Amino acid sequence: MSETPAQALFDRLRALIFETARETEGVGALAESLKWGEPSFVPARPRIGSSVRLAIRDKNTVAMLFICHTHLVDRFREIYPGTFAFEGNRALVFRADETLPVDETKHCVAMALTWHLAKRRKHG
Repeated sequence: MSETPAQALFDRLRALIFETARETEGVGALAESLKWGEPSFVPARPRIGSSVRLAIRDKNTVAMLFICHTHLVDRFREIYPGTFAFEGNRALVFRADETLPVDETKHCVAMALTWHLAKRRKHG
């Protein structure tokens, strides 16, 4: 059975999450687990960042999900209004037949993975 375009995109996004974690100061190693049946990625050290989940929606589409109370997707929408397809206040939606905005995606992932750190810096 051949790999679907969405599975290839999923694998690319998963690799991008790990790459971003390695490149982002303060994040360190990631813990990967299943949350609601979807792969979830969060810094292994507690209280560093918020989780990022990936979900294949159909044979061409993958969603990158964020915890809604962080308001991260609202912030992404402000910073990158024409770059991403958004799903409410929860997700960025990627299509396998579209160019992946690598730098912008990495910036969003880094914001999520450092969410607690950034919150402490803002209030501390």
